[in-house]
Amino acid sequence: MKNVLLFALVLLLSVGEAQAAAGDTTWVYANNDELSWNGNYDSTVAFPAPGGRYRNIYMVVTIGKYVCPGTPTYCGDWDYTVQNFLIVPGGDMFELGRLITPYANSGAPRTPGTWQHRYVYDVTEYASLLQDTATVRIHYSGYSGGFTGNVKFAFVEGIPERDVIGIDRLWHGSFSYGGSTDINTRLSTVSKVAPDGTESASMKFNVTGHGSDNNGCCEFMSTNYRVVLNSTTVGSKAIWRDDCPSNELYPQSGTWLYERANWCPGASVQSNWHPLPGVRGGNPFDVAIRFDPYTSPGGGLGSYITEAHLIYYGRFNNLKDAAIVDIVSPTDNENHFRENPTCDAPSIIVKNRGENTITLLSFEYGIQGGAMQTYTWAGSLSSLKSTEIVLPALMELNGIAGDGNKHTFVAKITSVNGSDDRDSTNNIMTSTFNSAPKWDPQFRIMFKPNNQSSGGVSETKWRIYDQDNNVVASRVDATISTLYIDTLTLGTGCYRLEITDESCDGLHWWVYDRNPSIGITAGAFFVKKVGSNANIDMDGYTYSGTYSNDFGCNFTQYFYVDNPSGVSDITLAPLSMAVYPNPAQGVVYADISGVRQVSGTLQMIDMVGRVIKNMPCNQAHQEIDITGLNTGIYTLVFIDNSGNKLQQRVSILK
Repeated sequence: MKNVLLFALVLLLSVGEAQAAAGDTTWVYANNDELSWNGNYDSTVAFPAPGGRYRNIYMVVTIGKYVCPGTPTYCGDWDYTVQNFLIVPGGDMFELGRLITPYANSGAPRTPGTWQHRYVYDVTEYASLLQDTATVRIHYSGYSGGFTGNVKFAFVEGIPERDVIGIDRLWHGSFSYGGSTDINTRLSTVSKVAPDGTESASMKFNVTGHGSDNNGCCEFMSTNYRVVLNSTTVGSKAIWRDDCPSNELYPQSGTWLYERANWCPGASVQSNWHPLPGVRGGNPFDVAIRFDPYTSPGGGLGSYITEAHLIYYGRFNNLKDAAIVDIVSPTDNENHFRENPTCDAPSIIVKNRGENTITLLSFEYGIQGGAMQTYTWAGSLSSLKSTEIVLPALMELNGIAGDGNKHTFVAKITSVNGSDDRDSTNNIMTSTFNSAPKWDPQFRIMFKPNNQSSGGVSETKWRIYDQDNNVVASRVDATISTLYIDTLTLGTGCYRLEITDESCDGLHWWVYDRNPSIGITAGAFFVKKVGSNANIDMDGYTYSGTYSNDFGCNFTQYFYVDNPSGVSDITLAPLSMAVYPNPAQGVVYADISGVRQVSGTLQMIDMVGRVIKNMPCNQAHQEIDITGLNTGIYTLVFIDNSGNKLQQRVSILK
């Protein structure tokens, strides 16, 4: 049994900080457990008393790590299912959210021993159940320890989109698929009568596939289901997630790249919502779920974990109500890791909480304490729909680039459809964020694709965009397994470096190292300082070790350049050679750029013109052993097979 703390705070969630008066939000703390083994972790919770009205209720689930016992310690930091249930007096139980833990070995760059990640669920529909004393359960499916689970709730006072008239729990549990018992018999037709006052109804269906037969069902096989209302199909969905390689939590110490049956390691499980047209108060109706027919070829049976709720709604409480519900960038929130830090255009998520369509939205936005910019969006946003709105570039982000400080971004809706919003309490949101880095005007990109090709060229490409979204430099036609060194000089401004990979397995994946029979070799990508050749750090990019160049489908890095000279060479550099370090001792490196395929000879010449070293040079990055040379000034000369000559002086120390 845990002590339950109940007090009011200003709402602070992973989606940002919603502007509200003091005391507007009540926090309820529930579970705080070490998830050491498969089973249930229950906490008795004192929720607010009945009678309150809440604009939103959020459940925040934080998964973290702890030091496992044993000598040596052992943790099974794998992809386990975590379900969060509410158990009300009388025993009725409702799944409020589901997630899958990541592969989280402490040696991976994103999951050290201090790692935590927040998962936020809007559970406003369950307001009538989240009151008085109830039990909150974490059901952990893992068969080893290493993870922690923390659950808390935020009750934001105000008017909801619609009042919930009632909730029915329908099918729930784990059901095998493809065996002698048809899964559809476990999801049999249910007859209901909509409670009085019902204006509309929806089915919320959580479903994830697990286990595997010889076809990969159910974890690695896509299956469809249909929602049948009064013998008519009113919705359907493929039980599949194809965005796992774009996971915000990457790289991971397991097979995080593989697409799966509606789940990705380290991500929340997305609930499927299906409107039930024509359901009104007092009307009887029948509803069912129907999976595609399937017979397993043997080798074991997979299963689907299911949970379905029928939710009955009253009428809309507002005709016109827009809300900012998330800030994608700029933010330091871990759920938008790939999109940040930025020096470019802020991006926000807006939801239409009212009954009428929204066609016009006006905004103010900026850095807290600074000048605000304005923008008016025109479009069509239907009732209960959300959309991402990319605001025009925020110029103040350029001014703070590279300062290493935390800042606060503010976005505000100032009008909806040309007039004041009906409910303004959800019109402002803030986020803390880190400024984007500042890079030197000139830098070098070293790029070696792996051996995967598409259309005769490497499937991996890089591009650099300016603030107007123009491509100013790129390598989009690289030859596989070939090293390219490009030196760039950029003018003042904000830029976006993007690396994309068609197979969504990055330039290197440790799984291929352990399975050489697959035949995929490693590639690499480096951004280097000119002169010292030191790596330029990129947020979320790993240059070396087991997880080097492991980014899935894509990688994005924003950076700012301040070039007082205004000189900008946005073409790939002509034939040139960089020699470093200088002075050198023991070894010297030569990087040759501006040519697709390096082929020629390197010569080391002393002060009297003697050729001291003469060696073939067939790669863009060449290491030269100078341990036997005396202290002095030498000239390093590269002569390609066409007779072109490059030379640089280098000082050698004994």
